Amino acid sequence: MKRRLSRECAFKALFMIDLGNNNQEGALNYVLRDAGLSEKEQLYCVNLVKGVLGKKKELDEILSGYLVNWQFDRLAVTIRNILRLALYEMLYHDDVPPPVSINEAIEMAKVYQDSEASRFVNGILDKIRKST
Repeated sequence: MKRRLSRECAFKALFMIDLGNNNQEGALNYVLRDAGLSEKEQLYCVNLVKGVLGKKKELDEILSGYLVNWQFDRLAVTIRNILRLALYEMLYHDDVPPPVSINEAIEMAKVYQDSEASRFVNGILDKIRKST
């Protein structure tokens, strides 16, 4: 199973929901339509999106506690959703080692933001990993 593509689709759906006030079903249908994912990969994507949205308040509170001199809602929408996605996977997917979730988040930050953002994402998620 190509979880990287599933994560990327989940990130795109979360981004659409967060930025454009799109509904969950519409965003998922849009990103999955031409993604070329298997049924199992699509299910993983859907589970990630539903999980993040279901635990969004908790995830945001945890992440906010690790920001220094910064407010979570002031983060770029891309970074906010990359962090949520990775943290959700770290907390609720025992089959994925936290370093894998962190590495995937770093790679997404490099693609959708920049190298400075990827260092920021690494720093936040690594602090959380070390404290749990």
